[in-house]
Amino acid sequence: MSQTLLSLKNVSKSYGDAKILKNIDLDIYNGEFLTLLGPSGCGKTTILRLIGGFEKPTSGEIIMDGEKINELPPEKRAANTVFQSYALFPHMSVYDNIAFGLKMKNTPKETIEKEVIKALELVKLTEHKVKKPSELSGGQQQRVAIARALVNKPHILLLDESLSALDYKLRKEMQLELKTLQRKLGITFLFVTHDQEEALSMSDRIVVMKRGGIEQIGTPKDIYEEPKNVFVANFIGEANTFTCELLEHKDQRATIRYKDRTFNLACTKELTPECSLLIRPEDFRVEKNFEDVKSDNYFIGNLVDLIYKGTIIDLLIELDSGETLRASEFYNEDSDALGYEIGQQLFLYWVEGWEVLLPHE
Repeated sequence: MSQTLLSLKNVSKSYGDAKILKNIDLDIYNGEFLTLLGPSGCGKTTILRLIGGFEKPTSGEIIMDGEKINELPPEKRAANTVFQSYALFPHMSVYDNIAFGLKMKNTPKETIEKEVIKALELVKLTEHKVKKPSELSGGQQQRVAIARALVNKPHILLLDESLSALDYKLRKEMQLELKTLQRKLGITFLFVTHDQEEALSMSDRIVVMKRGGIEQIGTPKDIYEEPKNVFVANFIGEANTFTCELLEHKDQRATIRYKDRTFNLACTKELTPECSLLIRPEDFRVEKNFEDVKSDNYFIGNLVDLIYKGTIIDLLIELDSGETLRASEFYNEDSDALGYEIGQQLFLYWVEGWEVLLPHE
């Protein structure tokens, strides 16, 4: 069992009549990479600000290393924040930006020099130490902000949408660098993002939020493959969602009907009379001939569009009901995936167990 570093116990935050966080209970473990994921306005940055000491909870407790820290100012907490804008001092060199926090603590000059050099080496910026932030790229500025936070030896590093200002290629590179850095240091990282791909690729655990509450906490695999509700399923990755009628539910199997199709599927969850069947695009298998369909669970439709993405082909297929499904296939030069023709009839099936059945929302 992982050791708990920080806990939020029944934490709420309101501004006037607007309730931003609602009774949040969350344990953050020592040495983990935890991501808060959700749409804008769901409360994830507010949690970061509460932990960092920039806001106080309206109710509830924030406990770090067994101590209640609700009233502690930011400088007294073993937490440092890397802001979305990086918040570097433009008139200071890279070296002085990183040294700033240590100087404010009256740290001996020799210690400052030793720690700053170590931090510069860690983020691979030694040769840029005399430059001003304006002379650096976006990725380098972010590294300075991270080094400035790490030099204070926090127990937890708080990162607020800190990759959002970077272009796609650099963002991918920094995702890998951040994860590698966290593993090397063993420090707890609490990362805020609304980018689901970023959360899946970087996190040990993900906290999915909606409207000030927590919808689900789990590993990326758990969140993606076993979403607890339709919101989580649709927010994490893409999903084809079918609103179905529940005909029968017994012996851990459910018989459901969608339009003219009836499916009998394993289901241990409680379902409502109207329920949702979710299938990820990559879980569909597409065949041109019915005799190649290897399951009783299938749809029939016509290809309306084909989107080439390099290694993946997205097929948009319209059912007789008028609904459009998305199926994804891996593509290589030996594949015949580009041999599909617009208007062609196709059969989509999936293996039982690859779907998700949930109560309708």
